[in-house]
Formats: sequence, C-alpha cells, structure tokens
Amino acid sequence: MKLPNNKAAFAALLSVGFVLSVLLLSRPAQAAAADKLRIGYGAPSVAMSVLWITKEGRLFEKNGLDVEVLYLESALVQRALIAGNIAFGEMTGSLMSAPRLQGADLVMAAGFLNKLLYRLIARPEIASAADLRGKRVGVSRFGAGADRATRLLLTRLGLNPEKDLTLLQVGGAPTRLAALLANSIDATIVEPPDHKKAQDAGLRLLANMEEMNIPFQHTGLVTTRAQLNKSPDISRRVIKSMVEGIHLAMTNTEVAKQAFRRYIRLQHDREQEDAVQVLRSFLPRKPYPTMEGFKAVFAELAEQIPAAKTADPKDFVDTRYLEELDRSGYIDGLYR
Repeated sequence: MKLPNNKAAFAALLSVGFVLSVLLLSRPAQAAAADKLRIGYGAPSVAMSVLWITKEGRLFEKNGLDVEVLYLESALVQRALIAGNIAFGEMTGSLMSAPRLQGADLVMAAGFLNKLLYRLIARPEIASAADLRGKRVGVSRFGAGADRATRLLLTRLGLNPEKDLTLLQVGGAPTRLAALLANSIDATIVEPPDHKKAQDAGLRLLANMEEMNIPFQHTGLVTTRAQLNKSPDISRRVIKSMVEGIHLAMTNTEVAKQAFRRYIRLQHDREQEDAVQVLRSFLPRKPYPTMEGFKAVFAELAEQIPAAKTADPKDFVDTRYLEELDRSGYIDGLYR
C-alpha cells in the first residue's frame, strides 16, 4: 500500500482507522461468537419451565450464550452434571443433595420452587389415604424428587411407605397418569395442572401438598463449584438469563404458552393458561434457594444417608452471581 505523501491526507487516514476501531469495539455482544453450553432438566413439568421460557424468549442469545436444552429424565440429569456432560441442570433439592452428601461437587445456584405442590390422585374406588394399604403407588424413579415427595406425603398421611404399600418405578408424570388410567397402579402424585386432567378422567383427588404448605427445596438450577470458579463470566450470564426468564414468565403470557406447547405439548389454550397461572403462583422474582427447604430435604434423607443429620444447608447453595444481580438493583429494575 502506498502511503499518502502529505500530512493532511495521512491525518485523514489515521482518523478513518480510529473510527473503524471504535465501531468494531462497540459492536453488541450478540455479534461475537456465543459461548456454547448444555443445560439439562429432569422432568416435563411446570416446575422446570423457567428454563424453557428463557430459551423460548431467546434470552440466552441476548446474553451471548448458545444453550442446548436437554431433557434428561430424573437421575440422568444428576449423573450428566456430575460427569461434566452438562454445565447446569434443573433438578430437585433431593436429587442434588443425595450425591452431594456423599461428596459430589453439586450446588444450587438458584431456587425456582421452594415448596411442594403435588396432588395425590388415585383410582375412583379408593376413597381415602387409608385405602392405599396393600395397593400399588407409582413413582418416577427411586431417589428422584417425586419419589421423595411421595414418601414424605404418605408418612404425613399415616402410612409407612416401606410396609403398608408397594412403590413402583413407573416414569414421568405422563407415564404415571397413563399407568393409573390403565389400572397398572392404584395411585400416584402429579403436579398442577396435571391433576385437573386426572380428575376430568374420573380419578380421585386424595391429598393436596400445596395446602399443607410444607417448606421443601424442590426445583432449582444446579451446577458445580468447579463450573462457577472456572467460568465465572459464563455462569454470571446464565444466572442473568434465568432471572430475565422469570420476568418474562411473569409478564409475557404468549411466550410462556409457546414454551408449554413446545416442551410438554400442551395444545389447548385452557391447559396452557392453567400452566402459566400455576407457574406464576410459586415463582419468586429473586430465586434464592431456602435454608428451611434444604433442612426438610435433609430430614427426609437422614434415614438412608446418616450425613444428612448434621448437614449445613449453606454448603449446598452458591448464589454469588444471583447476589451480584440483586445488590446491583438489576432484578428490582426489571419490574419497574
């Protein structure tokens, strides 16, 4: 390239170069290559829907992330996270606590559902919880959230889950409902709004855990401290995206409905509307896991895992990036 032979032209060239540099540096983050990662979830339920809504609203992309959302039923999401095959996973406090009590590097970075909403539904001829003695009760997988909640509920209803009835591993809520309708099991628990579908089909509602108001750390976003320490910028943007996803779920009904259509195949507007209302009834704007909720999880696990008796809930959470957003006023600002 031939350089200009006068000072004015050379100065002009430098000026153009400076302007181009400023323009390149000021390009939006989305224009840069997005950071790729995988996030799994463990059940096709409303309790897991913050992840879907965040994805549907393109909030990960907004924050420079290319996220692959994977359905890894029940304990598979736990195993994938421990193995390093996914960076984050939506799962219950029970599912993450059992391996954490045995030394696995798992922590909850955000809590989306801090109580139990399950309904116990049964065949129409079963009139009360006492009638479940000698019957078959379906759970998802032993050790999973629905299994732990079933045992807790049956105990509260005066039944011994190990002696008074038979617990069968059946699968996710749709599979358990189908098994109940086919008379392969006699009862199971489902989250709202699935209980309405069950009642419409003639099944009986025996108990409502939401009315019992049991503090319990249910669904949250789980990762490892290694992930939080190794990739702080990515982790920070994941949490920011999910916080924005909560806001979107609260304020944009259509995007929420699209997510329910896509991820759990709710095709009727009434079903979608019910799901949105259920989600909004429990979703916290500031998704902190609860210490009382984890204590309830430990109490339920203590019989099988002695370390649960002395566990400290603070060791099971790491909300450093959520706290950053909170202190900055960003979360409050979303709702102004």
